[in-house]
Amino acid sequence: MAVGFVDCHCHMSAEEFSQDVEDIIERSKKKGVQVLVSVTEHEGEFKRIISLSERFPDYIMPCFGIHPIQNCLEGLRSVTIKDLEPALAQFYNYKDRLVAIGEVGLDFTPWLAPTSVQREEQLKVFQMQMDIAKDLDLPINVHSRSAGHQTIAFLKEQGAQKVLLHNFAGRPSVALEGVRAGFYFSFPPAVTRNEQRVKLIKQIPLEHICLETDSPSLGPKKEERNEPSNIHLSCEYIASVKGLKAEFVREVTTHNALGLFSNIHK
Repeated sequence: MAVGFVDCHCHMSAEEFSQDVEDIIERSKKKGVQVLVSVTEHEGEFKRIISLSERFPDYIMPCFGIHPIQNCLEGLRSVTIKDLEPALAQFYNYKDRLVAIGEVGLDFTPWLAPTSVQREEQLKVFQMQMDIAKDLDLPINVHSRSAGHQTIAFLKEQGAQKVLLHNFAGRPSVALEGVRAGFYFSFPPAVTRNEQRVKLIKQIPLEHICLETDSPSLGPKKEERNEPSNIHLSCEYIASVKGLKAEFVREVTTHNALGLFSNIHK
């Protein structure tokens, strides 16, 4: 039996998937996806992702996390401790259901977190969720936009061990610091339209790479909704960059994912 794909970072509780989730799941299964590791961005998604994991047992694997950028009525803004506080009990209430803490991390995009006060609060929110991950012995699914160096340095400083850096776009030298720390890196189908990642993918050993879609975002076409069924595009692109067979990349990345997200086996 062929080894299936593991989508290590997607957003199945996103509003964009609310109307046709059954069809999306059916398409992903037909494309050989065996597991979806689904992250959240705010506490309002927690119950929905648990509900989806109950509707699709052994297929949708839930993660809880508070993203460093929050989408509010007034628009996007940097996360605060107040965004995390209402969620804290939920991590523990559902601890036996979770496969990771995520999506968490740092986003120092200048127009979203321009001040040192905002960035310090992001670090605090990130640290608090890392502490939960350590307490529950769960990996962390990490966002690092415009903060690749700071994110990896902070993860190492905090002694984080089980780490996936999703859609990493930092310098190869920074990524290799993460490789030496034992971290994993995942890439979505959007890499097929961005040659800037070629050098990065070439230098990160396959033993430290996983596959993701980040669906409904970061698909092969910017204007179209992305789905987990597109994960084969990430696999094929990584294979072409590294000069390997796609089947081999699929097998190794799935082995990596199942090792990192060990609660999938439960």
